[in-house]
Amino acid sequence: MKILIVEDDADAASFLVKALGESGHTSDHAADGETGYHLAESGSYDVMIVDRMLPELDGLSMLKKIRANDDQTPALILSALGQVDDRVEGLRSGGDDYLTKPYAFSELLARVEILSRRKVSDDASTSLKVADLELDRLSHKVTRAQTAILLQPREYRLLEYLMQNAEKVVTRTMLLEKVWDYHFDPQTNVIDVHISRLRAKIDKDFDVQLLHTIRGSGYMLRAENG
Repeated sequence: MKILIVEDDADAASFLVKALGESGHTSDHAADGETGYHLAESGSYDVMIVDRMLPELDGLSMLKKIRANDDQTPALILSALGQVDDRVEGLRSGGDDYLTKPYAFSELLARVEILSRRKVSDDASTSLKVADLELDRLSHKVTRAQTAILLQPREYRLLEYLMQNAEKVVTRTMLLEKVWDYHFDPQTNVIDVHISRLRAKIDKDFDVQLLHTIRGSGYMLRAENG
């Protein structure tokens, strides 16, 4: 899951980025509403976490601008203002959920995951399939030839992205940006390690190999051998 965090408190934002990362998700951070708005317009996010009180452009105004552009990315509003009228105003301004500060991270994560499932349910397909490999985007279950495959959160995100781009070459840069949220290659072997682990889980015990290395280009998920 890729998440946009719009929060002007540097410590709070750093905590969210770290905690969400440990839960297998990637995040972009904006410290003010204007930057958050431009990131929302230029990026593809599964969920937005938006602080209500922001410099430059407050959170509710930011959401109104986003919704005016017909962007329906689910948004969780964070605020110290917790009265009924405050929550109603937040929801009517374009928020999909409202969480009062201080909050427990476990609750925030649960709410974010619910919002992401709601987004998936609005998409044309809630499942992905390549040959006999299937991924259910609602339950996060993965099977091949009806045999369950257990994946770690990052492996799941990697497979989901590859399946979304089946039959296409996916470069290392694309994976770094979409799965790990790096905007440059830090000369790490993290991709190689995860590709190797994923290939062992989805291909090792099957005659037809699905995950292919395209020499000098990247990777491709396809049903044909070679």
